[in-house]
Amino acid sequence: MSQQPMIRVTYRIETPGDPEALAAKIASDQSTGTFTELPGETEALRARFAARVEKVVRLDDSPVPGFPTDEAGPFHRADATIAYPLEAIGTDIAALMTVTVGGVYAARGLSGVRVMDFDLPQEWACHPGPQFGIDGSRRLMGVDKGPMIASIIKPSLGLTAEETAEVVRTLCEAGVDFIKDDEKMMNPGYAPLEARADAILPVIEDHYQKTGKRVMYAFGISSADPDEMMRRHDYVADRGGLAAVVNINSIGHGGMSYLRKRSKLCLHAHRNGWDILTRHPALGMEFRAYQKIWRLLGVDQFQINGLQAKYWEPDESFVRSFHAVREPIFSEADRPLPVVCSGQWGGQAVETYNRTGKTLDLMYLGGGGIHGHPMGPGAGVRAIRQAWDAAEAGLTLGQMAADHPELDAALKKWGTPEMLGA
Repeated sequence: MSQQPMIRVTYRIETPGDPEALAAKIASDQSTGTFTELPGETEALRARFAARVEKVVRLDDSPVPGFPTDEAGPFHRADATIAYPLEAIGTDIAALMTVTVGGVYAARGLSGVRVMDFDLPQEWACHPGPQFGIDGSRRLMGVDKGPMIASIIKPSLGLTAEETAEVVRTLCEAGVDFIKDDEKMMNPGYAPLEARADAILPVIEDHYQKTGKRVMYAFGISSADPDEMMRRHDYVADRGGLAAVVNINSIGHGGMSYLRKRSKLCLHAHRNGWDILTRHPALGMEFRAYQKIWRLLGVDQFQINGLQAKYWEPDESFVRSFHAVREPIFSEADRPLPVVCSGQWGGQAVETYNRTGKTLDLMYLGGGGIHGHPMGPGAGVRAIRQAWDAAEAGLTLGQMAADHPELDAALKKWGTPEMLGA
């Protein structure tokens, strides 16, 4: 009989005890076993359904990315890979999260545990994945090559629908490819989703008729009620909208599955709340594992922060996140568009290009870096494009800024002396 497919999960564990013994306990507790022997847990049953430890790599004497750099003291650290029979879990995401993740954090004897990766068998390719992804995003925005330059409505909260539409008009005229609602903007009383769509989409259409350029606008449609979320989706789609911002942690796996199966819009994923899962260095979930589930569920564009972001995330974490979303799970088609964001203004473009494999298949999203440019939003967009032109040409930002006043002004406002040097 051929060996059945397995789902492999890698955990980074920290314990004052024996990592190998603790890994074996996790495998038992999360499959067929409990705290005592059971008459029904036969050898045949275990052979078919029990999880098993395949590998434990001790990390006591090695640097551990993401863990504190001080001495481990009495604790031992290891990466443990546990294999779960596919027959016991199937291809349901709720089952995967319950069996391989949900109970692990409750295990006695752990001082830390972090889910590092899922290695899923081919049977998991049954999930739909992105509907548009990288190529579809380019097609909808009419951007054949180069990075897709994006912006966000600022101020984040408080603008009426009509005031928001005027910001959209300004950004369209500035030359962006994509604009999005802030993730906090869903259906507030002062600017309901329907009113925003009614005000914004005619501005998008007017710009298209004048220039031939149709800017993609992503409306915040998230709701804990899937039917309400679909009603918002339909309102946008029926009026010619192209995209939606989806707060994936807020709507959950079930909400995302429900939306993707019915969606006509390009789904732009905001991962707010992921920090709860990952910010403590010895607990939670690595983005490499986390992002696979949402990609299988169908996100088309994935926000992943950026270099020198305004939030806590270290640059190395962003780089790992970028490479993770670029790596196929089962095929090239399941790759979403990476969205580089958070405090981006162009000063990070050259380093981003060099540290992400010199790819231009990304969206570069500037908020304050566009709206706050000293020469206005149009100059903010041009400065970002000039920075990316420098990256592609192998020039420094200072060299490019020598005869590009928009980039020069941005560097003088936000840059460092090293950036200004040619």
